[in-house]
Amino acid sequence: MKAFFTVTGRGLGGDAVVALNTMLALRKKGVESIIGIDETASGDLFEKNGFEVCKISIPHAGGHAATKLSAIKGALKLVTATFKARKAIKKCKSDFVVAVLGGGAIVGSLGAKFARKPCFSLISTPLDSKVCPKFNYCYVLPELDKFRLDTLPSNMDKSFYPLTDDIGDGNVEIALQKLKEYPNFDENKKTIIFSSGSSIFKGTIDAINLAADDSNDYNLVLIGRPLKEEYYDLIDEEKIIYVGFIDWVNHLFKFADLAVLTDDGVSLEEAMICEKPIIALTKVKWGRYQNMAGVFKGAIIESEVSDVCKSIDEAFENYGSLKKNAEIYGKQCFEAADVLADKILKKVE
Repeated sequence: MKAFFTVTGRGLGGDAVVALNTMLALRKKGVESIIGIDETASGDLFEKNGFEVCKISIPHAGGHAATKLSAIKGALKLVTATFKARKAIKKCKSDFVVAVLGGGAIVGSLGAKFARKPCFSLISTPLDSKVCPKFNYCYVLPELDKFRLDTLPSNMDKSFYPLTDDIGDGNVEIALQKLKEYPNFDENKKTIIFSSGSSIFKGTIDAINLAADDSNDYNLVLIGRPLKEEYYDLIDEEKIIYVGFIDWVNHLFKFADLAVLTDDGVSLEEAMICEKPIIALTKVKWGRYQNMAGVFKGAIIESEVSDVCKSIDEAFENYGSLKKNAEIYGKQCFEAADVLADKILKKVE
């Protein structure tokens, strides 16, 4: 059996990881997958995992940050993109399509419709949640407010973000040895991770700087690449440990005591699989509010950037209960990829 995936973005961030992890879960069940990405995106992540990459066109309307203007510009490119996707789907003789997030969800959904192939969309933005359910079955991811509803329409189901099997296999010794390479690391202090995903948003840098100015009691570790070049100047590497974009994040999550993350999906789930309490910074990414504390109840403390120091104190005061709830949700998140793959295949059959 063969699946054709479509995904938006640069081929490096969270959207690509969601697609890749779903492809890996289907591979374990004997499904061959091909990924369709935008002509400007990198296919390295998929190719190094042994997947064929097909360059098509996937307009990006801005996801959660979409404006009327960006949505209109995306829509104007959609006709060409749809028929490129249709051609690729038919050429590879896929049995079904998995359309992933934002523009990728919409292009895949429409391309599959014209190619007359079953399609399953993973949706998490206001735009894809309006378009995709009109054409095919959809899986609602935690960022979308529909995820918190007790009852969904008959053409929708819920899914936590699919993750890789090894995310919970972090080795604290590997992380410790890596961190010892930084002169301001102190293994006698507790360690707090700050991250907004593959790209570092300014609010995350502001938060870690506030924490660094407030206390010298913690190792403060910043992960990712600044979204804008000028953000590098805001990172004080004398006070914090800046590790950049790393491939040992599972080891670091396992080692750390607390994670301060933005209130969106994949990193939150990765931290919970590693049984870590979380502070979710709100309105950091494009000013949006996701209410992840409403999804992972009792495992997350929400915080404005300006309140991060107070929230860190609160997290350590309530560490036991936060950790216990993180463990419960972590188990569900760990199983999410296999559960999603099983649901898709059951519907295909």
